[in-house]
Amino acid sequence: MCAALFTFHLSLFISPAAAQQAVSPNGKISIDQQGNGLVISYQAQKAIELTSVGFENASSPSKLVFRRTLKESYNMLAGKRLQCTNEANEYIASLGGDILLVVRLYNDGVAFRYELTDLSDISIPRELTTWRIPEGMKRWMQNWTDSYEEYFPLTTTYKQAPRRSHYDKNAEGYACRWGYPALLEPIDGVFALISEANIERRQSASCLYNEGELYRVTPAENEVKISGEWHSPWRTLILGSLADVVASTLITDVAEPCQLADTDWIQPGVVSWIYWAYNHGSNDYNIICKYVDLAVKLKLPYVLIDAEWDEMKDGKTVEDAVKYAVSKGIKPMIWYNSSVGWIDGAPTPKFRLNKLDDREREFAWCEEIGVAGVKIDFFSGDSQMNMDYCIDLLQDAARHHLLVNFHGATIPRGWQRTYPNLLSTEGVLGAEWYNNNGTLTPLAARHNATLPFTRNVIGPMDYTPCAFSDSQNPHITTNAHELALTVLFESGLQHLADSPESFLAQPAEVRQFLGELPTVWDETRLISGYPGESVVLARRHGNTWYVAGLNGRDEAQTLSFDLSFITAKQVQIFSDTATKPWDIRTQTTLPTQIPCQPRGGFVIVVKK
Repeated sequence: MCAALFTFHLSLFISPAAAQQAVSPNGKISIDQQGNGLVISYQAQKAIELTSVGFENASSPSKLVFRRTLKESYNMLAGKRLQCTNEANEYIASLGGDILLVVRLYNDGVAFRYELTDLSDISIPRELTTWRIPEGMKRWMQNWTDSYEEYFPLTTTYKQAPRRSHYDKNAEGYACRWGYPALLEPIDGVFALISEANIERRQSASCLYNEGELYRVTPAENEVKISGEWHSPWRTLILGSLADVVASTLITDVAEPCQLADTDWIQPGVVSWIYWAYNHGSNDYNIICKYVDLAVKLKLPYVLIDAEWDEMKDGKTVEDAVKYAVSKGIKPMIWYNSSVGWIDGAPTPKFRLNKLDDREREFAWCEEIGVAGVKIDFFSGDSQMNMDYCIDLLQDAARHHLLVNFHGATIPRGWQRTYPNLLSTEGVLGAEWYNNNGTLTPLAARHNATLPFTRNVIGPMDYTPCAFSDSQNPHITTNAHELALTVLFESGLQHLADSPESFLAQPAEVRQFLGELPTVWDETRLISGYPGESVVLARRHGNTWYVAGLNGRDEAQTLSFDLSFITAKQVQIFSDTATKPWDIRTQTTLPTQIPCQPRGGFVIVVKK
């Protein structure tokens, strides 16, 4: 059963303090109403403004009234923290008729949604939720694309040209459509991360369209006519220090609890992955066997058989490859085209999952031959059709004990709690882009040092990290930088990108590290850093701490940090030098700083 413990404390009385101002349980975050919108403050300083809330033709919101206090404990099967607490003060306001605005104030942010009742076969009205991001405010935002594979460059203005010519732009030629999450620094040292959570059936996901400083929440296509009750997804804002943002579980806090009766079969783990080194290797039985053998030698639990396995050469079939993996004690996963996005000219297999009967037959076959999970690729955006299709896939895969990894898909919005067989999602510009073109090579270090503060905050991220050799385009990050990505980037299925030859050529200590690498964490702490410049992150798995650091700059810098909260007996350090590919050492004391090469990094493993 789902590992979850629920404890609710509900209060339906209006306290005098709550009647005057909406506040978080710890009092750090507050909301004041202003016109048709809300002003959100952090420690009594205005942080960000919603210039309007509600829907077209709805009334202005009434005064926010305290509704209840929530306190819920729940467990995750993967993620940045296994034991989570959902604690908030909830307020409501009327938008006239049968529309409520429900606002929850957390110690690390704000979530709100709209609840509609007594609907009669109508389309959802146009939402007016609008954030104001004033000129001069630092922001790290990505151009929207249906696969969410873009950079998060630092800027202080909305006047940005789209990175690609086909992206949405306004009459002045500036980019005007933005994907979640969006990171802002409204006050020096205070950060706000805008996103959303808890997409359910009959809902589409949304993005931000801007006109100047005003960024409106804009849901994607939803042609469903609604009768009875309906509510929007939660619009979310994580707010506080960078450490608060990185550690936040707000996205899963507001998600629906686990929907699966049996979860014992869900086992996160590290995966050997063919595509990065051999783009068409999954149609070659012998190459697949090399990656199975790599998994055996590194003691990894999984191997992924990627696209084109239905076109296996030399008289072999995917069943032969699966049989070989299973015979070696390795659990295979296989790839499918979702067949709703890129279809013409796209890799196969196609059209096997779109209809319920076909999907049931395919998933039953996977379960029967020993496939442990499926990677499903090339969706077509955030529409209600895509969202319902993803939910269908998750539910039907779970019935056949199949793990799921969504690729070419939207970002996580809490499904990792509701359907914990979803162990990873791409939704990130990751290492596979060394295959696609040369843009990642000079930008990777800064991009990698930004993702822990942006994309990876909201959920698992299948970046496919850790390549010591080159793909079709070179990488110029150091070996220690690449190794650090396996700890910095949280993913319940951590796909290792490099070739067997490269991994097996690394020092024994590196090979042992990869074989012992956790993919679930009891605790996550940001130690230091700033988006794009550097990051030092500590994650605990049982009694072992993994501390990873990145230098996002093109020049050397020394990263300083305080690890006094960790008790050390055995400390292993992987770092870089200017004269050799690795500096690996073991000691009994914790360092307080590590010099990093340009685009370098380090990992510290601390065992009690």
